Amino acid sequence: MDGSGKVLSQYLYISTAPTLPREEVDAILATSARNNPARGITGLLLFNGRNFLQLLEGEEGEVAVLMEKITADPRHSGVSVLDRRGIDVRTCPDWAMKRVMIAESIEARREMLERDLPEALDPEVRKMIVNFAVLN
Repeated sequence: MDGSGKVLSQYLYISTAPTLPREEVDAILATSARNNPARGITGLLLFNGRNFLQLLEGEEGEVAVLMEKITADPRHSGVSVLDRRGIDVRTCPDWAMKRVMIAESIEARREMLERDLPEALDPEVRKMIVNFAVLN
């Protein structure tokens, strides 16, 4: 729970958007950065040119509503929740929505994520994110 006594949840999902132009990805991020702080939602978004992997965290009701919107968004398909859990504290409290660009080489991707992912991230969730990033 955060200081307000609200129950916090964390969702990790993957989806497919093989034809999404980069400008559209930038637009999604701009919207997230604008809207998420007001809803108390933090997290990160990875896009590898074909798939999204997003970690969302916040008050359960807010995250559930956002997940419904995300699932209905026509810009991607096949939304699949990989992990959903209650959390005591946010793992990325300072990220309205951090964009993690996927670098060229697999080694560079792994190094970048090991450096950038928050320390507090559950090891299992961290592993899912790193595994996603090293897929081509």
